[in-house]
Amino acid sequence: MTLPQMIPQLVIASLAVAVTLGYASILDLRDRRVPFRTWYPMLAIAAPMAAWTYLALLISDTMLALGLIGAVALFCGLFYFLAAYVHLFGGADAWAMIFITACIPLFPIEPLFGNPLPGFFPLVVFMNAVILNIATPIGIFLMNIIRGNRAPLHYMFVGFPVDGDGIEDTFGFVMEDFGEQDGELTRRFITFRGAIRRMIEGERRMYTRDLKRNPDQYARELDLYRRAGKVWISYGVPFIVPITAGFLTAVFFGDLIYLAITAIYGV
Repeated sequence: MTLPQMIPQLVIASLAVAVTLGYASILDLRDRRVPFRTWYPMLAIAAPMAAWTYLALLISDTMLALGLIGAVALFCGLFYFLAAYVHLFGGADAWAMIFITACIPLFPIEPLFGNPLPGFFPLVVFMNAVILNIATPIGIFLMNIIRGNRAPLHYMFVGFPVDGDGIEDTFGFVMEDFGEQDGELTRRFITFRGAIRRMIEGERRMYTRDLKRNPDQYARELDLYRRAGKVWISYGVPFIVPITAGFLTAVFFGDLIYLAITAIYGV
């Protein structure tokens, strides 16, 4: 079966998803929180459109429909697992990808540079988001160079120092472990391996907003940060922002990896 260049019901679903992703990105940047109810209006529009698409495919090409449904189930399960058990995604990021996968399994329109094979839209969205997310550490590194911030090289791509006195008014995760030995302040950067281990074990990293919400609980940490003067934090642009960018680029331009390969090798 040859898929049409435009699937009207998925165009409608895409508009609802795009608006919601934009709003969710604003919420996540501002508050680092996206209430689940944010998705309700989108689902009210996109879910029936997706059901229409699956039903039409089941009628016209049962094998294609079953294969697509299997891929959708696999991807939704994978994103849920990575968020709930491995803690590699935030809740809003995982739900965004799950809803994109379930509601828009195929390209709603043919992208400017063609419909890439196999045409599984959610995979292209995710890969585009990963590619676009690379711009964040490059920007952070350049900012550190311009400001004269110094740290081991790889930390300069993922974080920057803030004033310990006002750390609770920033957004980010503390990149250093602080302690006290013989009355002297001790500090060391948390290693990448250590950060991954903490995420897998479900141990929360020190989030600066927790300091603001629970100052009494973190009184010792706040005292150490103030004594340190400057504290390195990882800002971490919420992944929902590159997901939104990946979604829009996938809709209008297609697969960025394929485009890059084509540009480099002239395939």
